[in-house]
Amino acid sequence: MPERMEWKISVPIFRNTLILKQLGIALGIPFGILTVFLALTAGAEARYALGMITALLILTGLLIMLVYRGNYNAEFVLDEKSVLCRTQARQAKKNRVVNTLTVLLGLLSGRPAVAGAGMLADSRQSVQLRWKNVTRVKYLPRQHTIQLRTGWTENIALFCTDENYEKAARFVMSRTGHLSERQPQ
Repeated sequence: MPERMEWKISVPIFRNTLILKQLGIALGIPFGILTVFLALTAGAEARYALGMITALLILTGLLIMLVYRGNYNAEFVLDEKSVLCRTQARQAKKNRVVNTLTVLLGLLSGRPAVAGAGMLADSRQSVQLRWKNVTRVKYLPRQHTIQLRTGWTENIALFCTDENYEKAARFVMSRTGHLSERQPQ
């Protein structure tokens, strides 16, 4: 087993089932609750608000396609002590611009939640998990993905290439042998 493994990959945001599932949870639950609430109020304002929410979601999707070309560009570094997932340098620059604009516009409009969302997004440009803290591993061979969790808030999805998935799965298995429930499928 090598002491270090690293690779870069471009993952299509709107074609990757794991990303779509996480987007569905992150956006679907709050917007679903809001939609039900607005539908129950059933006034003209509610229909207007539902239209605005739909337009916002569509415009967000178009913005992602325009700015990021619909891809998430990540790089991964696995070594003896930890696993690192970070946004590739070129996309990280774009993210910093978008996140800074989000913070500034949130502050200028008097919406601290928007500013906080921009700050939170910027803090997730690079995530590192120590192997000893990993509590769960889920192998998704058909998607060439390995999910690592250290708790409720810290997780990494290792998006692998067709060529390196097996090698990455063996590397992860060698570092997380203390977990009994997971086996590559």
